[in-house]
Order: sequence, then structure tokens, then C-alpha cells
Amino acid sequence: MPATTFAEFAGCAAYSLLDALQVDPQASGDGLDHRPRQVFSGHYVPVTPKPLPQPRYIAHSPSLFNELGLADQLAHDRAFRLLFSGDISVATEPMRPFGWATGYALSIYGTEYIQQCPFGTGNGYGDGRAISIFEGLFNGKRWELQLKGGGPTPYCRGADGRAVLRSSVREFLAQELVHALGVPTSRSLTLYASGSETVRRPWYSPNSSSFDPDILVDNPAAITTRVAPSFLRVGQLELFARRVRSKAHPAALGELRMIVAHLIERNYRPEIDPNLDFTDQVLELAGLFRARLTSLVAHWLRVGYCQGNFNSDNCAAGGYTLDYGPFGFCELFDPGFQPWTGGGEHFSFFNQPLAAEANYQMFWSAIRPLLEGNTQALTRLDQIREGFAEAMNRSLEAMWASKLGLGSPDAALVNELLELMLASKLDYTIFFRRLSEMHATIPEQYAALQESFYLPSSAELDRQWGDWLKRWRGQISANGDLAATSAAMKRVNPAITWREWLVAPAYEQAAQGDTTLIQELQALFSQPYEAPPADLASRYDRLKPRQFFNAGGVSHYSCSS
Repeated sequence: MPATTFAEFAGCAAYSLLDALQVDPQASGDGLDHRPRQVFSGHYVPVTPKPLPQPRYIAHSPSLFNELGLADQLAHDRAFRLLFSGDISVATEPMRPFGWATGYALSIYGTEYIQQCPFGTGNGYGDGRAISIFEGLFNGKRWELQLKGGGPTPYCRGADGRAVLRSSVREFLAQELVHALGVPTSRSLTLYASGSETVRRPWYSPNSSSFDPDILVDNPAAITTRVAPSFLRVGQLELFARRVRSKAHPAALGELRMIVAHLIERNYRPEIDPNLDFTDQVLELAGLFRARLTSLVAHWLRVGYCQGNFNSDNCAAGGYTLDYGPFGFCELFDPGFQPWTGGGEHFSFFNQPLAAEANYQMFWSAIRPLLEGNTQALTRLDQIREGFAEAMNRSLEAMWASKLGLGSPDAALVNELLELMLASKLDYTIFFRRLSEMHATIPEQYAALQESFYLPSSAELDRQWGDWLKRWRGQISANGDLAATSAAMKRVNPAITWREWLVAPAYEQAAQGDTTLIQELQALFSQPYEAPPADLASRYDRLKPRQFFNAGGVSHYSCSS
């Protein structure tokens, strides 16, 4: 039976991170640790979140509630609502009366940075407004529950620790969509907003075509709770490895070993034998993380997702999508698609495999000190690292084959297709869905594909498409039943996608107290491979209107949240 009371929920508490890792020795004992400061050692800082005044319910995920064994009615329970809007004073045993924040290092595309730390040392960078408040076992599986926008921590860098409703709605909806798309990801539990507190952020004026935000906007403060097996990041491992290299303190190597052991326990234990020597466990970890990361990025390209800001501190060491900030989904096909104004080419849509390799390089560098002196183990670790590009390529080849219904990869066919797609100015999601429908003749197939084109075709493009479709149909016909191939393609090519110009009205209306569109999008995004009913298809399965190209806050946006 699902848990229906707050007491039943509290009974699930089991804090492996707090029990297994080291607390910052300079932390206050009561969690009242909200001012920016340097944290020199330890894996976490106890912090109490800052409650939202007058919290009001916006949404919860029925899917995740069901998976955790929680009754939907709990989202409206007073103590539950208060806890997940930042009031940890309602905690009851065996819960802890405080949350925790963690530090991590930052590397951007394989280059280490400390400039973002206000102290210029790297010791003040980490969870500035993300506070984990619960870890427990739900139906036998361990999950960590983390507030985003829960108030300042020692890592807040002078900011207010809040999140606006706009970005909170985006993250809440996107995590559940990405999960429904079959892509490993953190999940969304609840979303509450304040009825009285607003925060001011730079954003875009109505109908703005400005590249950068051009006005300051007051938006309701909100807290969304994200859920994951852990929130351990590559950047966290890096932080402790940097301290080992710099000999920051005598226990630095021990702290690195502890957090890597905890990562294995939290995210890889079913696949790594605990009876193995620790060196062998680290090598197993390196291979498994490589496999997960390459698979993850192939999934991102499959569904059109661009993370936008794929730094090492936004790269989950468990191998799933984490940190939905300036993300976007590709509509008009462009390998260089990048929705974040601060992201650049290095984090663009088709460059994500290289960004992932850069993050893996930092992971590899971070765990090397644990194998110091073991030449054989270091050689094996280096071989795993050197095999990243080949592993990534295998994942991408398998992904493209699945999108095209091919029995085996065909790089030439894929590359020619991508060139045609780029030349034809087409919609990424609509194109692959129409391709999956498998019409009787090639002209009928091509007519369906043209529904995804933003501009009229040309006689030369028509000829090239005809040639490509003939070769493609020849390959899939050789595989057997076209109906079975079509069904398989529809399982990997979604019928609907995230379109920012359709999501923006949902968060705008939510700021006025109307959550109708959020509920509609939740339902739509819960089954992205199912063709929506005609009334919803007319709104959500269509090309991006011209007025939303180059529209600030829709086609591109800053990281203001």
C-alpha cells in the first residue's frame, strides 16, 4: 500500500551519505550556515533550507510518486508541503533536522577553473541553492531528494539561493519528459511556489529579439524537488583530486577514496562486486561510467536534447542527465544548435559527444591518484580512457541505426541524410516521426516528410531525397516486415517534443495562479511516443511559427533562473 501519511514517508529515511562521508569540521552544528565562506575539507556541509512564505502547490509527478510508493494525496499534506517548500522544522525521527550541501570543482570542456569561486581558491564553489533534505529507501531502492531554490548555502557566492518559478516549471516538466523518452535522468517530485515572495532576475521583454536579457523581471520564488539515486558529480571527484595534487591537507587522499567508494556504493554496486580489491573496483567503475556516459549522450542526440551547459559539475557521475538550466530541444535541425547565450559551440547539439569526452577526461584524472604506484592498474585505466572515442562512436552508430530502422549501422547513409536534413531546413522531431510512418510508395513517403520542412524544397533537393529514400527503403525492406520496422522506429522517434514557445505560456500562466497548461503538458509529456489526439496534435505537433525564431527567452535565453 502506498504511504498516505507524513509519518510513513519519514519512516523511509536512511542517510548513507551523512553516515559514510565526512562533515566539514568547521560547519555549525545546527545547519544555520548560510553565508559565503571557504570550505577546506569534508564532503558536505549541514544546511537548513529557507522556507518559502505562503507556499502554494503547483504540481507533483504522479508517476514518480507511484514509483516511490507515495500516495498522490501526500503532495497536499501540510507537513509534506512545508518540508518540500523548505521548512525542515517539520522533520520527525528518523529524519535529520537539517539538509546538506556539497562542494565541487568546475571544469569547462576539459579546462580547470577557479575564477567562479569568490575566494579565488575553488573552496567556495558548489551547491549554491541546491540543498538535499532527505535520503531514503523507497520500495527497496535508494533515492536522494534535493530542493532547488531552497535558500543560500556557504557556496552561494553572495546570491539569494532562490529559483524563479519560470526556471522551476521548466526543470519540473523537462525531467519527467526526458524520463518518459527513455533517457536516464534525475526526476521531478514536487513544485511549490511562494504566494508572497518574489525574486528579481534579468530576462527578456515581450517580443524581444535581444540576444541578452534586456529588462529585470520579478517572478515568484519557487522550489522544485529533484530526485536521483545520488547527486554526485564528476566535479565533486575533481575537487578532492585537486586537493590531493596540491597537498591541501593530510586527509585529502582519504577523502577522495571515501567519495569514490561512496559513488560505487550509491550508483554502481549491483554491477561491481564488493569482494573485489578496491583497485579493481575503481577500474570497473571507469569502464561502467564510460559505457553509461556514451549511451547517455547518444540518447540526447536521439531525442534532440541539448544540455546547454555540460561542464563537469553538471555531469552526474552516475551517468544520467542532471541540472536542467539553459537546456533546449532542437526544432529546426542544426548541428550547432545551442539555446544558451553563454554556451558557445563547445556545448552545442552535435558537439555533446566531445563535451562528454572532456568530462570523462576530468573523471579519469580525478581517480588516477587512487591507483598511484600501481603501474598495471594505471595502464588499464589509461586504456579505458583512450577507448572513449571508439565507445562513443559505437553508441552513436547504434542510435542512428535505430532511428532509421536499420539492421546494422551505415555511416554513409546517415551522413548523406544529415546533409540533406541540413539543406532542407526541417524540423528534427517531425521529420523522424514522419519517416517512421512507412508509406506505401516513395513519393507518398516524401510528401509526408515535407510536412517537416520550414521552407519549400527545390527540384535538386527533391531528386536527392528520392535517391536517398530509394536506398534507405531498399535496406529496411531487406530486413523483413516493414510494419514491424515502422513500429520499432516509432519507439525511438517521439511523436512530440519540448517546444519552448509552447512551454513559456505554462510558466507565465502559473505565475498568475493558473496551472492548467502545466497539467496539460504533464499529461502530454508522459507518453511522448504516442501520437496525441487531434485537438492536441494541432497545437503541439507542428512547426515553430516564424515569430518565435530569434525570440529572446524562447529561441535563446540566458542562464538567469
